[in-house]
Amino acid sequence: MSYKVNEIQISYKEKIRTIQSKPIKSSEDVAQVLFNNWDVKTIGLHESFKVLLLNNSNKVKGIYQLSTGGITGTIVDLRILFALALKTLSVAIILAHNHPSSKLQPSESDKQLTDKIVKAAKLLDIKVLDHVILTPDKQYFSFADNGLL
Repeated sequence: MSYKVNEIQISYKEKIRTIQSKPIKSSEDVAQVLFNNWDVKTIGLHESFKVLLLNNSNKVKGIYQLSTGGITGTIVDLRILFALALKTLSVAIILAHNHPSSKLQPSESDKQLTDKIVKAAKLLDIKVLDHVILTPDKQYFSFADNGLL
């Protein structure tokens, strides 16, 4: 008896040469990249969760929007997050989401989610360098800068 199965194909294509981009050196660099790549029309409307995928030189390989939620929250599927990191051969990630309310402080669920992602990342030898919260008024909060990572 023979079984037929689907063939799975994994691909990642660079549109911009990662080697030519500047490395991320601080939370300020992260915030600048994020604000330049976030839809300004939606940052104050609903929460979204994104991940920056980085190479070993902390250069951004790409940004992926994992989820779009409601006014006060969004859901993150860790399987999709790590499928992206593995598919792109990323060695580090930076997590990011926005608070439409302009509240800079992370919620308890923000902290719990970050801890869960950090623990899972360790198993895959992927570094979580930061989790940044953005607000519509161009402010940001860095988990790394505030000792929460």
